[in-house]
Amino acid sequence: MNKHYFFSQPHQPFFVLAFANAIFSMFIFMLLLKGFLPSQVSATAYHAYSLIYMLFTPAFLAFLFTTFPRFSGTEIIAQEKYMTVFWIFLAASILYPIGILFSTLLLTSAMILLFIGHLLAVKVLLNVYTTSVHKEKEDQEWILVGMAFGLFAHLLAILSIGVPSLYNFSIQLSIYLYLFVVIFAVAQRMVPFFSHADVEKNKERFKVVIGLIVLHVILETIQEGSSFLVDILLAYLIGKELWQWKLPFPNPNPLVWILLIALYWIPVAFALSSISNLLSLINGTNFLSLDIHVLALGFFFTMLIGFGTRVTLGHSGNMMRADRLTTILFYWTQVVVLTRILTSLAVANSWDFLVFFDIALTVWMVMFGLWGSRFFAVLIFGRKLENKE
Repeated sequence: MNKHYFFSQPHQPFFVLAFANAIFSMFIFMLLLKGFLPSQVSATAYHAYSLIYMLFTPAFLAFLFTTFPRFSGTEIIAQEKYMTVFWIFLAASILYPIGILFSTLLLTSAMILLFIGHLLAVKVLLNVYTTSVHKEKEDQEWILVGMAFGLFAHLLAILSIGVPSLYNFSIQLSIYLYLFVVIFAVAQRMVPFFSHADVEKNKERFKVVIGLIVLHVILETIQEGSSFLVDILLAYLIGKELWQWKLPFPNPNPLVWILLIALYWIPVAFALSSISNLLSLINGTNFLSLDIHVLALGFFFTMLIGFGTRVTLGHSGNMMRADRLTTILFYWTQVVVLTRILTSLAVANSWDFLVFFDIALTVWMVMFGLWGSRFFAVLIFGRKLENKE
């Protein structure tokens, strides 16, 4: 079975699994939130865990299993290694929602199984790193640091089933010290390369950014909203760094500008985080995790769609260009971000939350449904696309 085209490159099964989970998990979240299904944990806990570990984690493993050996100058990852990880992720992705509905024991078992898959994935990447003969391995090191935080956050998420006080800490770690660090470490290397831009990165500034992110996590774990000063500093430092890179934006190539937009959401996300957190402290306004969602959708999700499309095209023999439909999908990513921001503003202003939630959910489903209808056949069968001008 592993000889099928679908399994011939690591990004193919992992992207399909991640994007299928994106649709399925949001549908289940909607049913849980509206009380249509029973649940062993809160709808919010299901939402966070499923997107962090069953969407973003396999999606970026798809990219890393493909590119990390190139970063390191090693042989490609053997199929049996990445397929072992894939089968574990697939099994856990099936068992987790069943456990949510029927059994805390099954729920916890699914999370432990997914953690084992996550651990094996990091072990694969670590093996690539240790066998690399490159002298310059700082990018790989930061990716592995982020992955290590991801494993710790994942473990805390499992323990939070029995110790709910660990939940907020696990979310803060997973968003800021896991996903942000991993995705930014990849982006700061690959986006300038794809943009044909020779940028000079300030490595010391990046270390200061990481230190501030650690402080953000500590403050938010102690008292939600207390990181507003740290967040505005992060917005300034990251914005200054991106400005000094002088990336070619606006850019006529959709495969480039989608990645640049993803980067530019980072300072915007931290600026909005600072404002919303300060207002929350002053008058108790509930912004429905606006800070996390702008970073997750503006940066993580937009970068995921940009990278996912580029890797899918580039490793399937298709032309490396975005046709009209693909370009529309890239614009649609920003509709996803904006509708989620509106949902937070609706809660903050006591508007009808469910109306905005349904709109944001529909926009999300349309995004992944159209992307899947366009690219799943490429990933599964190696289909050659007809460019639709």
